[in-house]
Amino acid sequence: MELAAKELKAVTVILRASQAIQEVIRQDVATYCLNPTEFSVLELLYHKGDQPIQIIGKSVLISSSSITYVVDKLEQKKYVSRKGCPEDRRVIYAALTTEGKALMDEIFPKHKLKISTIFADLEAIEIDETIALLKRIGYKASNL
Repeated sequence: MELAAKELKAVTVILRASQAIQEVIRQDVATYCLNPTEFSVLELLYHKGDQPIQIIGKSVLISSSSITYVVDKLEQKKYVSRKGCPEDRRVIYAALTTEGKALMDEIFPKHKLKISTIFADLEAIEIDETIALLKRIGYKASNL
Protein backbone atom coordinates (compact mmCIF):
# COMPACT_ATOMS: atom_id res chain seq x y z
CA MET A 1 0.00 0.00 0.00
CA GLU A 2 1.41 3.40 -0.93
CA LEU A 3 2.06 6.01 1.76
CA ALA A 4 -0.87 8.29 0.82
CA ALA A 5 -3.29 5.35 1.01
CA LYS A 6 -1.86 4.37 4.42
CA GLU A 7 -2.32 7.92 5.68
CA LEU A 8 -5.95 7.97 4.55
CA LYS A 9 -6.49 4.56 6.19
CA ALA A 10 -4.90 5.90 9.40
CA VAL A 11 -7.32 8.84 9.45
CA THR A 12 -10.27 6.49 8.98
CA VAL A 13 -9.05 4.18 11.76
CA ILE A 14 -8.46 7.10 14.17
CA LEU A 15 -11.91 8.57 13.50
CA ARG A 16 -13.70 5.22 13.84
CA ALA A 17 -11.85 4.43 17.05
CA SER A 18 -12.75 7.87 18.41
CA GLN A 19 -16.41 7.39 17.53
CA ALA A 20 -16.47 3.96 19.17
CA ILE A 21 -14.86 5.31 22.36
CA GLN A 22 -17.25 8.27 22.43
CA GLU A 23 -20.20 5.89 22.10
CA VAL A 24 -19.00 3.78 25.04
CA ILE A 25 -18.66 6.96 27.12
CA ARG A 26 -22.07 8.26 25.97
CA GLN A 27 -23.77 5.00 26.96
CA ASP A 28 -21.91 4.80 30.27
CA VAL A 29 -22.72 8.32 31.46
CA ALA A 30 -26.32 8.06 30.17
CA THR A 31 -26.93 5.46 32.88
CA TYR A 32 -26.50 8.37 35.32
CA CYS A 33 -28.81 10.70 33.34
CA LEU A 34 -25.86 12.73 32.08
CA ASN A 35 -24.55 13.48 28.62
CA PRO A 36 -20.80 13.30 27.87
CA THR A 37 -20.36 17.08 28.10
CA GLU A 38 -22.08 17.27 31.49
CA PHE A 39 -19.92 14.39 32.71
CA SER A 40 -16.76 16.09 31.40
CA VAL A 41 -17.60 19.25 33.35
CA LEU A 42 -18.33 17.27 36.53
CA GLU A 43 -15.13 15.27 36.08
CA LEU A 44 -13.07 18.46 35.66
CA LEU A 45 -14.57 20.04 38.79
CA TYR A 46 -14.19 16.75 40.69
CA HIS A 47 -10.47 16.53 39.95
CA LYS A 48 -9.46 20.21 39.71
CA GLY A 49 -11.85 21.93 42.11
CA ASP A 50 -13.76 25.14 41.42
CA GLN A 51 -13.06 26.53 37.94
CA PRO A 52 -13.87 29.77 36.13
CA ILE A 53 -16.68 29.01 33.68
CA GLN A 54 -14.63 30.45 30.80
CA ILE A 55 -11.79 28.01 31.54
CA ILE A 56 -14.14 25.01 31.70
CA GLY A 57 -15.17 25.50 28.08
CA LYS A 58 -11.54 25.41 26.93
CA SER A 59 -10.73 22.40 29.13
CA VAL A 60 -13.63 20.24 27.93
CA LEU A 61 -13.43 21.53 24.34
CA ILE A 62 -16.81 23.22 24.01
CA SER A 63 -17.74 26.78 23.06
CA SER A 64 -18.29 29.46 25.69
CA SER A 65 -21.95 29.76 24.68
CA SER A 66 -22.46 26.02 25.18
CA ILE A 67 -20.69 25.92 28.54
CA THR A 68 -23.25 28.34 30.00
CA TYR A 69 -26.04 26.00 28.92
CA VAL A 70 -24.25 22.94 30.35
CA VAL A 71 -23.58 24.67 33.68
CA ASP A 72 -27.26 25.77 33.76
CA LYS A 73 -28.35 22.14 33.28
CA LEU A 74 -25.98 20.89 35.98
CA GLU A 75 -27.24 23.63 38.30
CA GLN A 76 -30.84 22.52 37.68
CA LYS A 77 -29.78 18.97 38.59
CA LYS A 78 -28.20 20.43 41.76
CA TYR A 79 -24.73 19.06 40.92
CA VAL A 80 -23.05 22.44 40.35
CA SER A 81 -23.36 25.95 41.77
CA ARG A 82 -21.99 29.27 40.58
CA LYS A 83 -19.74 31.42 42.79
CA GLY A 84 -18.53 34.93 42.17
CA CYS A 85 -14.81 35.66 42.30
CA PRO A 86 -14.06 38.08 45.16
CA GLU A 87 -11.08 39.61 43.28
CA ASP A 88 -12.79 40.07 39.90
CA ARG A 89 -16.58 40.44 39.67
CA ARG A 90 -16.48 39.56 35.96
CA VAL A 91 -15.30 36.02 36.76
CA ILE A 92 -17.82 33.36 37.79
CA TYR A 93 -16.69 30.00 39.12
CA ALA A 94 -18.49 26.68 38.80
CA ALA A 95 -18.24 24.47 41.85
CA LEU A 96 -19.45 20.98 42.68
CA THR A 97 -22.24 20.89 45.22
CA THR A 98 -22.41 18.25 47.93
CA GLU A 99 -24.79 16.30 45.65
CA GLY A 100 -22.39 16.65 42.72
CA LYS A 101 -19.45 15.39 44.76
CA ALA A 102 -21.50 12.47 46.08
CA LEU A 103 -22.53 11.57 42.53
CA MET A 104 -18.93 11.64 41.29
CA ASP A 105 -17.71 9.67 44.32
CA GLU A 106 -20.19 6.99 43.27
CA ILE A 107 -19.86 6.99 39.49
CA PHE A 108 -16.25 7.96 38.74
CA PRO A 109 -14.71 4.65 39.90
CA LYS A 110 -17.22 2.78 37.72
CA HIS A 111 -16.51 5.07 34.77
CA LYS A 112 -12.76 4.59 35.22
CA LEU A 113 -13.28 0.83 35.14
CA LYS A 114 -15.33 1.12 31.92
CA ILE A 115 -12.53 3.12 30.29
CA SER A 116 -10.01 0.51 31.45
CA THR A 117 -11.94 -2.17 29.58
CA ILE A 118 -11.42 -0.25 26.32
CA PHE A 119 -7.65 -0.52 26.78
CA ALA A 120 -7.63 -4.00 28.34
CA ASP A 121 -5.90 -5.63 25.35
CA LEU A 122 -2.99 -3.17 25.41
CA GLU A 123 0.14 -3.24 27.52
CA ALA A 124 1.09 -0.07 29.42
CA ILE A 125 3.91 0.63 26.94
CA GLU A 126 1.46 0.38 24.03
CA ILE A 127 -0.84 2.90 25.69
CA ASP A 128 2.11 5.26 26.18
CA GLU A 129 3.12 4.82 22.53
CA THR A 130 -0.45 5.45 21.38
CA ILE A 131 -0.62 8.66 23.41
CA ALA A 132 2.72 9.86 22.05
CA LEU A 133 1.81 9.11 18.42
CA LEU A 134 -1.64 10.67 18.63
CA LYS A 135 -0.18 13.78 20.29
CA ARG A 136 2.34 14.15 17.44
CA ILE A 137 -0.44 13.78 14.87
CA GLY A 138 -2.68 16.22 16.73
CA TYR A 139 0.05 18.85 17.14
CA LYS A 140 0.92 18.61 13.45
CA ALA A 141 -2.75 18.92 12.44
CA SER A 142 -3.35 21.88 14.75
CA ASN A 143 -0.39 23.75 13.23
CA LEU A 144 -1.62 23.44 9.63
